[in-house]
Amino acid sequence: MVGVNKITLSFADRFLFNNVSFIINKQERIGLVGKNGAGKSTMLKILAGVQQADSGNISTPSDFSLGYLPQDMEFEEGRTVWEEAATVFANLARIQLNINEINNQLVTREDYESDSYLQLLDDLTHLNEQLILLDASNMDASIEQLLLGLGFKRSDFTRPTSEFSGGWRMRIELAKILLTNANLLLLDEPTNHLDIESIQWLEDFLKVYEGAIVLISHDRAFLDNVTNRTIEISIGKVYDYKAPYTKYVQLRKERREQEIAAYNNQQKQIKDTEDFIDRFRSKATKAVQVQSRIKQLDKIDRIEIDVEDTAAMRFYFPPAPRSGKVALDIIDVGKAYGAKQIFNHAEISVVRGEKVAFVGKNGEGKSTMVKLIVGLEKHTGVIEIGHNVSLGYYAQNQSDILDGNKTLFETIDDEATGDMRTKVRGLLGSFLFSGEDVDKKVKVLSGGERARLAFCKLLLKPINLLILDEPTNHLDLRSKEILKEALRAYDGAMIVISHDRDFLQGLTEKVYEFKGGSVNQHIGDVYEFLRTRKVQSFKEIEKGIGESIKKETVKPSSNVSTQNLFELKKELKRECKSLKNTVQNSEKLIASCEAVAEKLNHSLQNPSFYKDKDYEKVMKEWQENNANLEEVMKKWESAMESLEIKSAELERLG
Repeated sequence: MVGVNKITLSFADRFLFNNVSFIINKQERIGLVGKNGAGKSTMLKILAGVQQADSGNISTPSDFSLGYLPQDMEFEEGRTVWEEAATVFANLARIQLNINEINNQLVTREDYESDSYLQLLDDLTHLNEQLILLDASNMDASIEQLLLGLGFKRSDFTRPTSEFSGGWRMRIELAKILLTNANLLLLDEPTNHLDIESIQWLEDFLKVYEGAIVLISHDRAFLDNVTNRTIEISIGKVYDYKAPYTKYVQLRKERREQEIAAYNNQQKQIKDTEDFIDRFRSKATKAVQVQSRIKQLDKIDRIEIDVEDTAAMRFYFPPAPRSGKVALDIIDVGKAYGAKQIFNHAEISVVRGEKVAFVGKNGEGKSTMVKLIVGLEKHTGVIEIGHNVSLGYYAQNQSDILDGNKTLFETIDDEATGDMRTKVRGLLGSFLFSGEDVDKKVKVLSGGERARLAFCKLLLKPINLLILDEPTNHLDLRSKEILKEALRAYDGAMIVISHDRDFLQGLTEKVYEFKGGSVNQHIGDVYEFLRTRKVQSFKEIEKGIGESIKKETVKPSSNVSTQNLFELKKELKRECKSLKNTVQNSEKLIASCEAVAEKLNHSLQNPSFYKDKDYEKVMKEWQENNANLEEVMKKWESAMESLEIKSAELERLG
């Protein structure tokens, strides 16, 4: 379907791609892997047409469409979440107008065999196919499905996009790209700004997506669940494996071992042959055998082993200065944005050398709490930093924190003091920035390179309270392992926010769970926390399954009188009857709201409606009806849950 033909691209004296070729077939799911800086994001840019290669080309079929999600982008202002998502369908009216014009011509013309008439039929077919691809008849349903799946609430639909963080606005862009139903999706780390529930939804969506997908991700589970082919980029070359990530790792290891074994065997054969030639070259009696061996040596197709990129970060945190016994004390802290209370009465304590994790769904306040600790936002309650505590902070939004116009050397040198100023180049080298790399501008770095640079900054001074907000975003798997090793050896206190269970395993000794406006403490590492919550994975936590809330039920003791038992059963029957009425009334209201929604959706599906003078009035009615439907659904669910509990208790009492 898409051909990558002999692509070559170099920076300075280094080949990023050297005569690279591969084919992307219809409905393939390809994971693009490789070390940070290997060229994965650049390959997506070339495929998307936003960057040109030095030589080679990308071949695509006619009428081909693609959707591209980069790591970073600029966002437009002035629309609501719904309106921004609906911009994908802006060309519907144009397509429909063209269809109407062609239909009018077909009705009036009679030259059925002419080339121009046949061309009109071809154009009509193509335009109708575009409408089908855009799923015009289900526009509103598609927008709603995608926004809800990516974590938005219905109440968010009418909010301006400017009210959302960069991560949530990336979700809107992802929704827009998925709505295009493009022939090829190019996704550069799409899970970085998603919580586990949204990642699971995206996995399910991509599994049944009709087009081809090429994606970059450092989430092993996501790659295994979505992809069926892995292309590795390493030192200018590509290696193609018809397998998902975990299987690729195994196949890559086996291929490498086989290549080395074949190479060693051939080298031994060559050496033995050369030794024979050298030993008997001067003997006339062996002349025929020597010439035969020389010819044999010339005919050997010599095995070459590709150079393996084994470069990796190498660093450790300097010894933490001794602080007071309590590094951080958070007492009765609350944070609200306007009327929205994020959390309240939070109590957190971190002692010297202790490592803790913050976990929970996106939006529950983990990153907000970190910002309060480092003094970036105001709050209620008390946050006390311990005696002689020096903070080190790794922010999730490194693209906003780092100055893109500075070089790598300037970024580190400007903040280095004392003896560290003489070690800047060596420090950068330990994070894989050497030679001319140090003179690059920060703005040209990949996400993984920016992450490494941010960690480099943390080593400029000794710290004893390290705060890390999603530190594994953008890091390749090997870099994750090295970071984890360095953090385990670090002897200071640490707070880490992460959804990566494998990364947290054995790293922390206490977990604070942010959920429903409260902060709850769990002693032990992440697996102890999971056992406490009676769940098997973060996926279940993000879905809110966890340990169910125990319902208090009345259990009659042996000395409960018959009269009291009769009264208890009578009361339960009355409550069940009331709940059944609530369920029935709610179902009637739901049916009414759904009927109104169907009527309004019919109007909204007409592209010409958006030019109607009553557009705003109907949109307001549609939004109010959706809000009412959501409220009634919650009431129905609550009544159903209570009815099940009461009915079970009544049955138990006989």
